[in-house]
Amino acid sequence: MLILAINPGSTSTKVAVYEDTSPRLTRTLRHSVEQLAAYGSVADQFDFRKDVVLRELEADDIPLRFDAVIGRGGLFKPIPGGVYEINERMLHDARFAPRPHACNLGCLLAAHLARHIPGCRAFIADPGVTDELDDVARITGSPLMPRITTWHALNQRAVARRFAAERGQRYEDLDLIICHLGGGISVGAHRHGRCIDVNNALDGEGPFSPERAGTLPAGPLIDLCYSGRFTREELKKRISGHAGLAAHLGTTDIPEIIRRIEGGDTHARLVLDAMIYQVAKSICAQAAVLCGHMDAILLTGGIAHSDYVISHLKKRIQFLAPVHVYPGEDELEALALNALGALRGELEVQEYR
Repeated sequence: MLILAINPGSTSTKVAVYEDTSPRLTRTLRHSVEQLAAYGSVADQFDFRKDVVLRELEADDIPLRFDAVIGRGGLFKPIPGGVYEINERMLHDARFAPRPHACNLGCLLAAHLARHIPGCRAFIADPGVTDELDDVARITGSPLMPRITTWHALNQRAVARRFAAERGQRYEDLDLIICHLGGGISVGAHRHGRCIDVNNALDGEGPFSPERAGTLPAGPLIDLCYSGRFTREELKKRISGHAGLAAHLGTTDIPEIIRRIEGGDTHARLVLDAMIYQVAKSICAQAAVLCGHMDAILLTGGIAHSDYVISHLKKRIQFLAPVHVYPGEDELEALALNALGALRGELEVQEYR
């Protein structure tokens, strides 16, 4: 089976071609601020992103003869995890998604390319809006604001399957806590193949991260909203974007922060240790969700490359369960393997309604 995977990000388009489980091509195509500034909205970037993908395939002499094209899922309505065949309803919801983001282009690009290839199918898998929460996890102290989730579903579930396969087990038979450490940080409680509780890692819940503020004290936040110091959009950036490490230290670069610490910067140490402290608290909270029964804790994402972060985090959580580290993220591989499983009939293909 020949599979094309497309993962549009804010400043890049990642492309991979897989022949069954073997990669034939993996590329990260960077887009400059100047290139993207030519477009009024993310939706307007569609033709630009499509042409970038087609040029890369042509440059590597890869013809458009795929069995499937799979794109990164968008920020449309909450849906259960898994593989979805792209349909017109999904395309409509991606075009009019409540939050503009490059990931909304994933299904649009996959569907467009697949239409021009005989016998080719178009999929998405495990989008960031994957919602499998237990009902009790949705309740907050205000009926006006039920909990919603936006998290690293694709990478968390891929890492879970990888961990299970390495042990000759099934993801669906395990209880896991999985923490994705990236620009945003998500901590999920996975019970027998479902993520039954996870924080909203995009805009306002859980530990703070390199770019996100995480959970904030509600009273001071309301006061800040009415202070007149910031516009609504500026306040949004104070929650997601210019928040977390970026707000405290002026950078999201973990190696740079650690160099500051090694140079004697006590403030940098305090802030980074506080982030690790909050991550550990979130992991321990998910242990309560699973009633203390965890087969393992899995740490993944780009920050998992940091020995400083991982060693300090392990000190606080390793009493709970064995800790396994899977640094980085390979969402292209995860997409390709989801498509392959769908084509082979190993994974159920769901309908977006």
